[in-house]
Amino acid sequence: MHASVGDRIVVRGHRVGEHERDAEIIEVGPDGGPPYKVRWGDTGHEALFFPGNDASIEHFVRKSEGSGG
Repeated sequence: MHASVGDRIVVRGHRVGEHERDAEIIEVGPDGGPPYKVRWGDTGHEALFFPGNDASIEHFVRKSEGSGG
């Protein structure tokens, strides 16, 4: 799993009716791998996170400099 600062981790619910959680990645491990330091969207809590098979990364699309907006 590879991520960059600013990407989003989404953890799917394990049971019917259980909501997913998401977190912003604020630091990455070596070569963009885990562990990730994240800020959870629902609580604002910052923690180290080692994603399991229930987690996925949504990459943040960055505009290149000089693209005119």
